[in-house]
Amino acid sequence: MTYDDNNVFAKILRDELPSQRLHEDDHAIVIMDVMPQADGHLLVIPREPAETLFDLSPESAAHCIQLAQTMGRALQKAFEREGILIMQLNGKQAGQTVPHFHIHVVPTSLQTLLKKGHGADMEDPEKLAELADRIRRAL
Repeated sequence: MTYDDNNVFAKILRDELPSQRLHEDDHAIVIMDVMPQADGHLLVIPREPAETLFDLSPESAAHCIQLAQTMGRALQKAFEREGILIMQLNGKQAGQTVPHFHIHVVPTSLQTLLKKGHGADMEDPEKLAELADRIRRAL
């Protein structure tokens, strides 16, 4: 499968589109989801150009899992929640809407997510900035 380097996450990685970044290193970024399922919904995105988990190198996959773990702990602290939903979708049939591997880390339950649906409503940028600051303080 040919990677589409014009997908929205590739553009965010190249700073061609704005994002509310929570973390950035040589291998990945963590951003607030602009179409969140719950307050604090964030995305772990590798810099490696890979559409699905099956295209991603083992090293990058391991790094993304470690970041999801770190960010999940920050969400637990920032939102005073024990339960954090960590989800990763592979391909359109599975519900993947952006063709670049990413992990959703969401302070919500699966039941709530299923009722709301995936990627339905854009969030106010100012609210995202406030939530991002809350999470940063918890890191």
